[in-house]
Amino acid sequence: MTPLLKLKSYFLGLLLLTAACSQQRPADAQTLSRSTAGGLPTDAQAKGLAVATLAGGCFWCTEEVFEELKGVKYVVSGYAGGKEANPTYEQVGSGRTDHAESFQVYYDPKQISYQQLLDVFFLAGHDPTTLNRQGPDAGAQYRSIAFYRTPQEKQLIEATIRRVNADKHYPNPIVTQVARFTKFWPAEDYHQGYFRLHADNPYVQSVSTPKVLKFRKAFPQLLKNPL
Repeated sequence: MTPLLKLKSYFLGLLLLTAACSQQRPADAQTLSRSTAGGLPTDAQAKGLAVATLAGGCFWCTEEVFEELKGVKYVVSGYAGGKEANPTYEQVGSGRTDHAESFQVYYDPKQISYQQLLDVFFLAGHDPTTLNRQGPDAGAQYRSIAFYRTPQEKQLIEATIRRVNADKHYPNPIVTQVARFTKFWPAEDYHQGYFRLHADNPYVQSVSTPKVLKFRKAFPQLLKNPL
């Protein structure tokens, strides 16, 4: 979905949620003064960091969730899961590719584990039980995917899914696709750090912000200080 369509689709939602959002924004503005915009880190910047790639709906929200975790150094919004080279936001958003809106996390495994990333992803980062949909965003480009790079990561993903299902955390079973990682394509520059740079965007206020606040409440012990 293009930013213009998101603006039109969620204007009504913004009117309904303005009061609640406005009560929380002063504190948010103080803690989110730092921009998180940026593309792929250089080899030198990524040295010593592990990488995880996930997809869970609009990356404006999921990028911010993982950006706030201790031990996470960089999060990049982009596209993965398809075969098409150099996809654009318009192509992916229209469903003309096999890609999903994704994000790539560069983290210090000495400070946060891959399992902790999976816990956030499956328990608070998005809804892994809705097929080809995240809230109001529908289409395969918004599907839930956990990409693995090693057999060990695949085992951890599958074990986490079994555990969350067994715990009945959600009323419905998880439908997240477990897929071998092949290629990640960074999104256009204007998508990077979008949540912080466009706090007044109606979609961010009515859809993204409630998700981020839910995550903070679920995992306060993993938050950076300051954010």
